[in-house]
Amino acid sequence: MIREAVPTDVPAILAMIGELAAYERVPEAAQATEPQLHEALFGAQPAAFALIAESDEAAGAGGAPVGFALWFRNFSTWTGTHGVYLEDLYVRPEARGGGHGKALLAALAQVCVARGYERFEWSVLDWNEPSIGFYRSIGARPMDGWSVFRLTGEELHDLADTSRVNAA
Repeated sequence: MIREAVPTDVPAILAMIGELAAYERVPEAAQATEPQLHEALFGAQPAAFALIAESDEAAGAGGAPVGFALWFRNFSTWTGTHGVYLEDLYVRPEARGGGHGKALLAALAQVCVARGYERFEWSVLDWNEPSIGFYRSIGARPMDGWSVFRLTGEELHDLADTSRVNAA
């Protein structure tokens, strides 16, 4: 069963974010707090959205979620439409192979189609062959010729200090 996250899911989502960071070999990178995640998902102006996967046994029985998808809207100037950017997709190891990941992706594809969004995108680590194989099996293709760039920390602040435009 796939459902929209509710505020009481925040602790479980945060726990799974930590599990995902450990799987991706950077457990120290998961620094978000419960209040931050709650504000991002359920504040006055939500910045992100989440779906929860529950196993058949847990569905409706108050059981723990077995996976989640956290996403936000992006925008394509080429198509003139919004799209979905999947920030995190995670299914707990004991629930993998049960169709939860595909169900989460299908639910997000339904969001795209229902809202007229033309793109559904995400990133995957180059070494994560199980996920890459899974994504290819549902028809997703890598964006050859594109690289993800990121600016954080001191470099982000250094660049901000050079600007003469007050963007805030």
